[in-house]
Amino acid sequence: MNEPGKEVIVAEGGDGGLGNASFKTSTNRAPRRSTEGWPGTEMWVWLKLKLLSDVGLLGFPNAGKSTFLSVISAAKPKIADYPFTTLKPQLGVAYIDHEEIVIADIPGLIEGAIEGAGLGHKFLKHLERCKVLLHLIDITEEDIKSKYQIIRSELKQYSPELAVKPELIVFSKNDLMGEEQQEKINTFFKKTGLKPMVFSAVTGVGIKEVLRALNSMLKEDIVG
Repeated sequence: MNEPGKEVIVAEGGDGGLGNASFKTSTNRAPRRSTEGWPGTEMWVWLKLKLLSDVGLLGFPNAGKSTFLSVISAAKPKIADYPFTTLKPQLGVAYIDHEEIVIADIPGLIEGAIEGAGLGHKFLKHLERCKVLLHLIDITEEDIKSKYQIIRSELKQYSPELAVKPELIVFSKNDLMGEEQQEKINTFFKKTGLKPMVFSAVTGVGIKEVLRALNSMLKEDIVG
């Protein structure tokens, strides 16, 4: 059920019985007789809600996902300096160049999430309907390449279809950028061939560029 007005038959009702009109005769115009119909199908149905969004936020706990969402939208997710601050999916709507982008933030993933570690594996289903993945990586992490690969591995194990969605890699906390962090980005690019973007939720640097890049990817998805 992913479209307004969509209908699905889950269980069919049984055939109805005969009403009193079926037993009406020339001598009995108002009979008090009827027959029972056939029973319908009975079943228990468990429904799973999957949020609809244009962009799905990915990353380790404390990567800056909730902060990013709070800066680019009116969403007010809980933000703190400890892991797993986000306990449930959050939706935010961002606007760039008169275009609307719906972004979903889920609890951060950690290694072993697919086996039940952490919280994020329970909410990956909410990213299945998004068009683009926004992968946030904390620029102050010791090994950013390893962090990236761990998340990619968890995605592939959960759903190969989800893992091949278009992805934008963005390093957060650009306000903490120094020579060491810049060297990490250069090394990441050399080893992976992937060219990430950077932004700072504190200074606002790079925010519009990230949103424009996402908007461009969404348009390519629609055209494609």
